[in-house]
Amino acid sequence: MQPDAGADAGPAARAEALGELLGLSRSRVDASVLAGAGDLLDRISERSRYSLDHTVVAIAGATGSGKSSLFNALAGAELSPAGVRRPTTASPLSCAWVPGGAAPLLDRLGVPAADRRDRRDRRADCDGPAGEACPAEDGALAGLVLLDLPDHDSAVGTHRREVERMLRLVDAVVWVVDPEKYADAVLHDRYLRPLACHADVTVVVLNQVDRLPSDTVEQVLDDLRGLLDEDGIAVGEHGEPGAVVVAASAVTGQGVGELREVLVRTVAEGRAARRRLAADLDRVVEELRPFYVGSGRAGLTEEAREEFCDRLADAVGATAEGRAAEREWARRAAEACATPYGRWWRDRRAGRDRRTEGPRRPEHGPLDHGQPEDGQLEHGQPEGGGAEPSGGRVVAARPVVEEAVRTVAREAAAGLPDPWARAVRGAALRGGVRLPGELEEAALRAGTGISAGPGWWRAVGLVQWVLLGLAVLGAVGPVVLPWWVAVPVAVGAPAAGFVLARACRSAARGPARRFGQEAERRRRAAAAECGRSAVLEPIAAELLRYREVRERYGIAAGA
Repeated sequence: MQPDAGADAGPAARAEALGELLGLSRSRVDASVLAGAGDLLDRISERSRYSLDHTVVAIAGATGSGKSSLFNALAGAELSPAGVRRPTTASPLSCAWVPGGAAPLLDRLGVPAADRRDRRDRRADCDGPAGEACPAEDGALAGLVLLDLPDHDSAVGTHRREVERMLRLVDAVVWVVDPEKYADAVLHDRYLRPLACHADVTVVVLNQVDRLPSDTVEQVLDDLRGLLDEDGIAVGEHGEPGAVVVAASAVTGQGVGELREVLVRTVAEGRAARRRLAADLDRVVEELRPFYVGSGRAGLTEEAREEFCDRLADAVGATAEGRAAEREWARRAAEACATPYGRWWRDRRAGRDRRTEGPRRPEHGPLDHGQPEDGQLEHGQPEGGGAEPSGGRVVAARPVVEEAVRTVAREAAAGLPDPWARAVRGAALRGGVRLPGELEEAALRAGTGISAGPGWWRAVGLVQWVLLGLAVLGAVGPVVLPWWVAVPVAVGAPAAGFVLARACRSAARGPARRFGQEAERRRRAAAAECGRSAVLEPIAAELLRYREVRERYGIAAGA
């Protein structure tokens, strides 16, 4: 019970952060995990409503350890019955120094009114064992509420439960052990070790040292300190924070003054209640650590997001769509710029093929990514063309979508504590259920039809008709024109039309490629938008929630 710099690290702020943490976690973390933290917040709120000017110190110990005798020695009067009949102490007994305002606190502790004592009217009876007087020290102990608890190893179950209840409520504990039971496994396993983080509000008294040879007292004390160290209880020595170990004898009065000085210092500092609350917070926060602190950095990398969107684009055939759009644009350009007789011959041959072979799959028909043959996407204008859904279908490759969702969920949940990893995976998979349908609708909306080509298509088509007219004129020219004019026109006009058509086909490659790239980009953008809204945004919301609770956890932990 030594002073420490972290005792006033803000238990109120930490408790508030813990409350916010629980509020944000109730739908993510199992209620049984949060129950202990909720109980602690109730205790903190309840303790804060009562006087923090009072310091509640409980004296606890095993049967026959002499804790009641030590209680009387500290009080300077026979307040608690001590005798050979066991158990002697059946219910908590209190002694308050200058007890004004302590009644509500004792009501909270559940100390019966008949078992409450105070030092205000007992100065005349204050001679302690071996003539050790204490009236002058009553002022220094003002605000102390000392409790004598039942035996923690009592054969009566209600006594043990009362001890455990009181240990959760008091501000500090004086553990009284004797030379025979100081190494008792029940004491260390059930009480000291679980309360190891409360070392700053713990005193361990080796009582009845008058029964030991004087040359063995230090050996037993060293052994006791070693056991406390094994329990994880830091022993404060040379002014350092930690538990205090005192050798005492309620019979001879040895060590009683030293113990009283420890209590005087504790009361004077007025920090025991805050230290106890801080220690409780430390313990609860450490228990919650596996549920809030992960093993790595939480979040999705930009690379993982891009890979997810790329997989969705593959699932709706964005690359194939771009290639088909490029071929369609080039085909339409070739048709628009072809010679009239070339178009007539191609249409005639196509009609003959349909009659002999049945319907042919058009070059620009369904893309090779799982679409049925009755579905077809038309492509839009290369320059400012609007969307014209064809009424066909785009079928997303569902195995690809499902694998993309599982992968991004796994990467987003990597390094997260289990409850939050489950929440992230759940959010991703819920969005993944509706994602294929949304991808199909978005891809269909992204598809466009070439309702009209660029202006130069029409200009070239008009030139082709002019050349056709010249060819006809040249063919009938000898009737009205000199032969040396008609023949060159009849031969040159069709040749010029053929050369113009070939040149236009070559010139169309660049625009066709750009149109295909734009079609692919549009479908990729549509797929990425669906992926963001259905999967990535819910994942981001869960990760943001985790970052919020992680921040609250850090405050609750005192970081």
